[in-house]
Amino acid sequence: MSSFTLLVTSAPFTEQNAYSAYRFALASVQAKHSVNGIFFYQSGTLNGSSLQLTPSNEFDLYAAWQGLANDYNVPLMVCVSAANRRGVTTAQEALDSDTPHFSLTPPFESVGLGELAVLMKNSDRLIQF
Repeated sequence: MSSFTLLVTSAPFTEQNAYSAYRFALASVQAKHSVNGIFFYQSGTLNGSSLQLTPSNEFDLYAAWQGLANDYNVPLMVCVSAANRRGVTTAQEALDSDTPHFSLTPPFESVGLGELAVLMKNSDRLIQF
């Protein structure tokens, strides 16, 4: 079996790449491959925002990411600096900056780029979406 790290650099609804990343991850874990982690970078950090409101007749990608993490224990890692530039912050970051709102909640976690290097080192393949 193979192990993968997924790098998602696309926002959730601007193009199909984030959805394709989700489908790839789901198919991989269902086929008994290992997804060591999904790293959201650049505009991809918007996938971690809990402030997304998905119409009832559309696929809820945010909920799908949560389900993947909870059902298959796949870490969802959001680059802290790229996320902060886009207004995606944790409760602690909001408190530290006197901002009244935050949007990054578990199972998404705020991490540095070093985590991507660790994921890549421990995986057979890096796949970018």
